[in-house]
Amino acid sequence: MMEEILPNLYRIEIPLPESPLKSLNSYLIKGDGRFLIIDTGMNREECKREMFSSLQKLHIDLNKTDFFITHFHVDHIGLTADLATETSKTYLSQEEAFIFYNSGIGGEEWRQKVHELFLSNGFPEDELREAEPNNPGLQYGLKYHIDFTPLKEGDTIQIGDYNFRCVATPGHSPGHMCLYEANKKILVSGDHILFDITPNISFWMEMENPLQDYLENLEKVYSFDVDLVLPGHRNLWHDHRQRITELQEHHQFRLNEIISALEDGNKTAFDITPWVTWDMDCNSWEEFPLVQKRFAVGETMSHIKYLEVKGVVERKIEESQVVFTLV
Repeated sequence: MMEEILPNLYRIEIPLPESPLKSLNSYLIKGDGRFLIIDTGMNREECKREMFSSLQKLHIDLNKTDFFITHFHVDHIGLTADLATETSKTYLSQEEAFIFYNSGIGGEEWRQKVHELFLSNGFPEDELREAEPNNPGLQYGLKYHIDFTPLKEGDTIQIGDYNFRCVATPGHSPGHMCLYEANKKILVSGDHILFDITPNISFWMEMENPLQDYLENLEKVYSFDVDLVLPGHRNLWHDHRQRITELQEHHQFRLNEIISALEDGNKTAFDITPWVTWDMDCNSWEEFPLVQKRFAVGETMSHIKYLEVKGVVERKIEESQVVFTLV
């Protein structure tokens, strides 16, 4: 589906098959002889068909098109290499551009470290090995190398009548970045603020305290004067402040669930996760798809880290596993 939201600003809804996210909102802006695409979708045929069909209908010349990627998750960046040309610029936050090409993210050594991290937090090895090959990040990532144009807080992108300011909002990912158009009161929120679902705030080896960063950056954009929010998934919205309050309450509720779980005794992050409320169409934790179990445990780990830094919980090592207890 493709629709014009404002003059020369379009939403292209890119399908995400087999994903609870359902689709990605890719945004296209027409300028004076040049175009900007914000986020692209996964590198898979269903995404390609919808994207190329919509671009053809809008008469977009990819040789005159640049790209802004809110963050490097596969559902936002995966298709970019198939779209970008030699004359394209692909903008990404300087933090994630550095991680992408200097930390070995996605490589064998990095994947092994992640594997060991989840094992030490109680994830059964047989389930973990079964889940890993089905991770979308490994299946539908960039097809070719891209030389990113790094951006930092306060940088601007001018395209036609739109003048966007870059706003660093790490939390959902290490270098997540929003765009803010002050004159038109538009916030391109990526996955920083979603309205029908809550952003996954997982544990990252590249971040000290992801949930703390996320909550701080919700506060950061709360004061912005916004009439229209363009999120990375699902419905567009207008009242970002109400949604920020709801997201803050959501994470406090999740923190309280983790504390309640530990009142019942010491547990690994994997053992705590079933105590947390998840919006999944499953009757029990055992019915969760393994990939979704992995995402859920990652989010539980980020919330435990937040409580650990606050001095509410502490970790112990028992039989090569990390076990958490209330202080």
